Amino acid sequence: MGGRGYQDLVAWQKGMDLVELVYRVTRDFPSDERFGLTMQMRRAAVSIPSNIAEGHGRYSSRDFARFLQIAIGSLSELETQVLIASRLNYLATDAQSQTLDAIGEVGRVLRGLAKSILSRDGAEPSASSTSN
Repeated sequence: MGGRGYQDLVAWQKGMDLVELVYRVTRDFPSDERFGLTMQMRRAAVSIPSNIAEGHGRYSSRDFARFLQIAIGSLSELETQVLIASRLNYLATDAQSQTLDAIGEVGRVLRGLAKSILSRDGAEPSASSTSN
């Protein structure tokens, strides 16, 4: 995709902020979760801005939108993992709220960006991408 660089995208910037937040809130998880839930949450978070960047580097709007859908999928995965961490009492209520709020904001921006890209080219999202 031409034009601005991916680092100028609000979705990428908010995704990077979410990565930092997830690393902070998982820092105090039990040590036996280091290779379990901690790593899963961090990988899902890192996947979000990574897919935005990769999609931005693709040659078509449709490809970019597909990578945004992958990022949205990672966001849903992360949301579920935050809820699991909360059920296991690994997250304080304020950390859970802050993280879920950030996830919601990133999701709104990502969905708006995907819709904008698809409508700009007159493309319609596939049935599988509208279920996220």
